[in-house]
Amino acid sequence: MLKFFATALCLFSASCFASSAKFVLEANPQLGQMQLQKTSDLCYVAENTHKYLSDPQLSQTDKQAIQAGKVFDKSITLDRVKQTLTFLCKVYREDVRANRQSRLHDSDFVKQHFDFYRWYPDKLKADSIADNSSNEVKQRLLKQIPDEKLFITKYYTKRLQASTVKTAQHNQALYALPFDEQGMTKEQALEKKNSLTRFKYTRQDIINGALDKQNLAKPLVWLSEDALHDVLLQGTGVLDVDGKIRYFNVHRNNGISYDYALGKTEQKRYWYFAEVPGIMGYGEQIEQKIAVRPHVTFAGNVNDLGLGKLIMISYPLNQQQTSQLAILADTGGAFDNNLFQLDLLVDSYFGWQDYHAANKHLPDYANAWIMLLKQ
Repeated sequence: MLKFFATALCLFSASCFASSAKFVLEANPQLGQMQLQKTSDLCYVAENTHKYLSDPQLSQTDKQAIQAGKVFDKSITLDRVKQTLTFLCKVYREDVRANRQSRLHDSDFVKQHFDFYRWYPDKLKADSIADNSSNEVKQRLLKQIPDEKLFITKYYTKRLQASTVKTAQHNQALYALPFDEQGMTKEQALEKKNSLTRFKYTRQDIINGALDKQNLAKPLVWLSEDALHDVLLQGTGVLDVDGKIRYFNVHRNNGISYDYALGKTEQKRYWYFAEVPGIMGYGEQIEQKIAVRPHVTFAGNVNDLGLGKLIMISYPLNQQQTSQLAILADTGGAFDNNLFQLDLLVDSYFGWQDYHAANKHLPDYANAWIMLLKQ
């Protein structure tokens, strides 16, 4: 009965926007045990995201992210999104002062204060991508997305060994913006797109030495080719450089779109990097990126959903239903026209084994709700 209602509803439906995804207001969502998110980290990401949304200059230049969401009607406003983020920190600080367990871990409290919009995935788009993918694992995961759940992937900051100089092992660089673009804003660079180095080369060109041979950009650090592909996919590198941990984040890319049907080494998209003080999420300019924390940050379709949405996912864990909160504070090329997936930021890992050991309890699919403070 609910499925029929959701299908018929266009009030909160992305089907109005050529998508089969739906968003349905639920009066009594089944949440289970509230746990897994650290409320101090949730507040940290909430405050940083609120700051981005409230910046008057960014409100004029970044209308893609600073908006209520293209898939909702006018009852979901940017003000409600910001009020929701503010409320998270208000509750967190009140609970700390009262020396009590966070009320954000109390499902009754959460249901009392928030509206829940159940998110049903865009199965048509997921099936279409699967049909055109040569990756069997990706095909299987996309085809198996349930009608009522989102595809939940995990992304992490790759911990890697790096070198300040080129070596036989560390023979691929993370490059800063090319020299001919230094000092330009993103808008200025786009006006000169046809003549700039950044837009001339594919990832494969650069791996084969196009920048290094002609001294077109500054190498920030050097890594192995496998490590380079990992960092380009994840967007952030946590690098052990001569015994010191340093952070590097994507800055600007070569203008080639991410191709969901291709594997990571086949992608032609290439990112130039900048060194940053910690893990950073969404931001049009490197200086304005949102500082984020693991387990309370989602990457997703910011263009359609709008930045800063509070999202709850719920799934079985240890024979009981478990729910956790995180904030949409990051995105990526894989989320263009993608309303079937969320990517949860986990931690920093050297490789698959330690990543898997720490996150094997997390599901491939979960119920999901977008939450807004009740009016």
